[in-house]
Amino acid sequence: MADHTPRIRVPKKAAKGDVVEIKTLISHQMESGQRKDKQGQVIPREIINKFTCAMNGETVFSADLEPAISANPYLSFYVKVEGPADLKFTWVDDNGSVYEADAKIAVA
Repeated sequence: MADHTPRIRVPKKAAKGDVVEIKTLISHQMESGQRKDKQGQVIPREIINKFTCAMNGETVFSADLEPAISANPYLSFYVKVEGPADLKFTWVDDNGSVYEADAKIAVA
C-alpha cells in the first residue's frame, strides 16, 4: 500500500495580525483514470478531490482538485493569524480515504 503521508510547513510563531504562508504536500499517485496498464486495461481514477484547512475550527482554505493535478499535490496559501492557531488539514480521495495532519502557530 502506498504511503500517503502529508507534509506541512507552518511557522511555529507569528505576531498578531501577521499573514503567514502555509505549504502542504501529500504523497499520492493522483491516477487520472485516463491511462492504461500493460494489459490495456484502464487504470481506475483515484485522486485526492478535496483539501481543507481549518484554523481553530473554522475553514480558512479549501480546494477541489481535478484529475489534471499532478501526483503528490503541493498547495501553498496564506492565512492571517489573529491569535494562537490550531490548524487541521484534511485531504479526501475518490475512494473515501481521509488523510489528516495538525499544526499549531503560537502568537508572540
